[in-house]
Amino acid sequence: MTFLPGLAQTALPTTVVWDPAMTAYNFGHSHPMAPERMELTAKLAGSLGLLDLDHVTVAAPEVAADEELCAVHSPEFVAAVRRVSENPDTPDEARGLGTEDDPAFAGMHEASARLAGGSLLAAAAVLDGSAVRAVNFGGGMHHASRDRASGFCIYNDAALAIQRLLDGGIRRVAYVDVDAHHGDGTQSIFWDDPRVLTISLHESGLTLFPGTGFANEIGGPNAQGSAVNVALPAGTADAGWLRAFHAVVPQLIGAFEPEVIVSQHGCDSHRLDPLTHLNISVDGQREAATAIGNLAARYCDNRWISTGGGGYNVVSVVPRSWSHLIAIAAGRPVPLRTPVPEDWRSYVKDKYGAKFGVEPPELMGDDVDLWWRSWEVGFDPNDAVDRTIMATRKEVFPLHGLDAWFD
Repeated sequence: MTFLPGLAQTALPTTVVWDPAMTAYNFGHSHPMAPERMELTAKLAGSLGLLDLDHVTVAAPEVAADEELCAVHSPEFVAAVRRVSENPDTPDEARGLGTEDDPAFAGMHEASARLAGGSLLAAAAVLDGSAVRAVNFGGGMHHASRDRASGFCIYNDAALAIQRLLDGGIRRVAYVDVDAHHGDGTQSIFWDDPRVLTISLHESGLTLFPGTGFANEIGGPNAQGSAVNVALPAGTADAGWLRAFHAVVPQLIGAFEPEVIVSQHGCDSHRLDPLTHLNISVDGQREAATAIGNLAARYCDNRWISTGGGGYNVVSVVPRSWSHLIAIAAGRPVPLRTPVPEDWRSYVKDKYGAKFGVEPPELMGDDVDLWWRSWEVGFDPNDAVDRTIMATRKEVFPLHGLDAWFD
């Protein structure tokens, strides 16, 4: 296993974006993206003491202005979101507004723009030096493209953060997306921009929305190799997922040498998620976040902006996974055997027991074995995950001066 001990355990000025107003991003009681997941994450992180650390600042986001949103979205799209937000009974399905995935609701523009404002706040904090790391667990809306909402995402806050960094003088940004779904919106926005490397590790589009993200999607004519996709077979578990991550991500980050990493940590890759078909644990998700933090320490002077994303097991998975993300960003990792605080478990039982009908988890981890085979062990052509890894490496590694077989 590749691990850089200690790098992710240094206390650094960290901004955590949170305000209860963010839960206004609410598509309705029957929609899988439950706003309670944000509240429960903030409450668990608070119960673990992460939000009270001296070097952690909790900051409330503002609603992003239209001109800010138009850094990556078209003015026509922003105007359409405003219209539908004010009149939810008049959807604009051509732009993805008022669909089954993205139902229209009153105040949708303001709610979506507030999440976007959170990632803009994170980028501003990194640019002005008030924070080295920032977490917007309410963000990660990676399916939204320049002109269209998609997949529960209205405005693409991660893309907005990347563009704000570029506009602020950052020369190269690496975007790493470990959501179970392909980060298609973010990829499309920076498709032909050589300053941005987008890496998405996801379940194959053959079995999961949005049906994109294959190895041969490598960027536009002016940015060949800037888009990287690892399309994993359904059923991939921790060992294969982490093998794929470590066989692709560190090598490309090292070759690209970004000045800031922006990452998306949708935790719908978990084995208990109701919408996907991967078999990942909270332990594995924590390991990926640790690895990204270590890469930020090695290549970016620790500058790292992380967001949430998908995640539809609201009680058992999302709060633990994103609390680990906050802890790692803050340099105070929470051991996997740590008991989940009893005050949080009681709160969940009392307030949400009837709604979600599940027993809150007892430990911060899933108690699994995280061993994986490093790429140095060799390529197995009979292994579906290895074939996926090799397909990606063959497409993009040579474009970065890397050897697809050995680096």
